[in-house]
Amino acid sequence: MTSRNARQLSSTAPLCGEGHASILNALPHPVFTLGEDNKITFLNSAAESFFDGSRVMLLGHNLDEFVPFDSPLFAMIAQARQTGNSFADYDLFLETPRLGEKFLNIEVSPLPDNNGELVITLFERTIANKLQHQLQFRGAARSVSAMAAMLAHEVKNPLSGIRGAAQLLEQTIEIGDTTLTQLICTETDRICALVDRMEVFADERPIRKNPVNIHEVLDHCRQVALTGFGLKVKFVERYDPSLPAALGNRDILIQLFLNLLKNACEAVPVNGGEIILSTAYRHGIKLALGGTGHRLDLPLLVSIQDNGPGIPDDLRANLFEPFVTNKTSGSGLGLAFVAKAVADHGGVVELCSTPRRTVFKVTLPIALHNEYPGHNLNDGS
Repeated sequence: MTSRNARQLSSTAPLCGEGHASILNALPHPVFTLGEDNKITFLNSAAESFFDGSRVMLLGHNLDEFVPFDSPLFAMIAQARQTGNSFADYDLFLETPRLGEKFLNIEVSPLPDNNGELVITLFERTIANKLQHQLQFRGAARSVSAMAAMLAHEVKNPLSGIRGAAQLLEQTIEIGDTTLTQLICTETDRICALVDRMEVFADERPIRKNPVNIHEVLDHCRQVALTGFGLKVKFVERYDPSLPAALGNRDILIQLFLNLLKNACEAVPVNGGEIILSTAYRHGIKLALGGTGHRLDLPLLVSIQDNGPGIPDDLRANLFEPFVTNKTSGSGLGLAFVAKAVADHGGVVELCSTPRRTVFKVTLPIALHNEYPGHNLNDGS
């Protein structure tokens, strides 16, 4: 960052008017300032999302409470103070229990005449990764769709014939040999049930979308979990009550988040299992819609975090592909459905996993007033 840029940013320090702060809050990149004691004196909305905390919770706290003290970032801060110059570092790896794994470009610049105060700007390299992963997940969804269509047409009919033949054969053999024919019927039924589960992927019709209260959806999923697979799990809710309605299909969103909750409940320890449900508003995330010049805003973020052991490295790259699972009794279709459901909504799904902290983040579009003038966007009606 040049000295000129540093001077420009100094005018946006918290000592100045709210107008300048609102400009910084509109930026998609985290920006924050540090006092000479390395305590946070200002941060924009993107920095709140980055540090996973509110402005009230973060202001006045020392940076080393959120970033390891041996991080190269602190060496950059010391250099900037000693020399009065700006410093930048690229592809810096940052890993903390709170933030997870981050690859960042970082710029540190002193604020002139502000007693050692610094402005720090973070550029997350994950923006490009999100777009790449989004294409991968949509490719996974398309591959599942093609496989489902093939199975429905080419597998179920022969299976019906095999089952019918086994039933006829059962009438002509000794009673002691019927175990084999019953086994044939049982296994064909099991395969047919699997195909039935996959037929949902073969539906390529555009989904019906309406304004949906995402908190009502999450609360419904939590209640379902508490009556069954999440009975012994502690759920923590960290919602932004000011969020507008999502633009989506309520039933599909429920199934999407139920799949993520079920995976999280199965991953957490038997004693002390905890799942954190959180929502936030994110600025600056847009995706181009294929075949159109329209760019879709994706500001609504839903995160599901568990304290399980984490996802093995060898599964992460293909986690959203069909039949990829490390569960002995799992079909590997739950996350494939998540990939398709998110793609059908035009959204983005991300994964960050370390031991005792696995987070699935789903970013969705919001319903706009001019698209649905008859709806109250805050109640999802």
